[in-house]
Amino acid sequence: MKKTACLYSDKFLLHSPGARSPENALRLETIKKRLSATGLSDRLFCVQPGPRVQTVRKAILSVHSAAHYNSVVKWHSKAVPPLLAVSAVLTAIDLVMKKRVSNAFCAVRPPGHHAHNNGAHCDGNYQGEGFCFFNNAAVGARYAQKNHGCKKILIVDWDYHHGNGTEWAFYKDPTVFYFSTHSLYDYPVTGFPARKGEGRGLGYNLNVPLAAGASDHEIHSAFKSQLLPALEKKGFVPDLIIISAGFDSRKDDFIGHFTVTDSGFAELTKFMMGLADIYCEGRIVSVLEGGYNPAGLAQAVCAHLRALMNATQIEV
Repeated sequence: MKKTACLYSDKFLLHSPGARSPENALRLETIKKRLSATGLSDRLFCVQPGPRVQTVRKAILSVHSAAHYNSVVKWHSKAVPPLLAVSAVLTAIDLVMKKRVSNAFCAVRPPGHHAHNNGAHCDGNYQGEGFCFFNNAAVGARYAQKNHGCKKILIVDWDYHHGNGTEWAFYKDPTVFYFSTHSLYDYPVTGFPARKGEGRGLGYNLNVPLAAGASDHEIHSAFKSQLLPALEKKGFVPDLIIISAGFDSRKDDFIGHFTVTDSGFAELTKFMMGLADIYCEGRIVSVLEGGYNPAGLAQAVCAHLRALMNATQIEV
């Protein structure tokens, strides 16, 4: 059995937010070429997600409003890439939860972690937020709960930008723990440490802003010194870990201003695999978010995948 699945479709290349947008098809084209050139694609369990129309719609409506869903579909000529991105995540969760693979990476676009219900307020015409349409990771978490009996899910987000949409989706929910490292004063200027959750969800939202230029050391320290104690304090034992894998926190990104290296992402991946082995039989689904230097993004994704396939987990 191949240990790691990779979910991808050429239909993701059809998404065109504008000629000057950094969130463009070249991102995935470069990843695909790099995976082939390095031979990694031959070692992965490669899966093309199908439309799964009714399943995807039902899953999206567990997080987003019908008005938001309809506005995306109307704006995007049936919204094939955004809907297919959700389908990829649902398929990855099915594969991992049914033990067909140990873990999975979803090479999808558009990304998702900024998506709220912003489409519900635009007279039926979608107004994008941070290149995002549906919150792929959040929808995946709800799907895992409703379809695979997962009671608790941990979402970790190492994108340069705060996942304000994911925080919104679970801010009052004690069944999903959301942990984010990010730049505080860049888009969307959210993710303040005082935002810890509300009501029954208090203490299940953990924001750890990092300074400009943050390196491997700073991001690793955040995961080790803040995530672990917070999980232990709450006695939070996840049944599944979802990674919002944003690689705009990599050095030389065209938008982000951190300096995390490819080795740094590999070590983060190994650390999360160690947590997953302790808590949830190794179950991890990783979902691509940002990363806007195509060559750097492809290198970081390869480092992430090598770790998912081969890592000797870091002791936690």
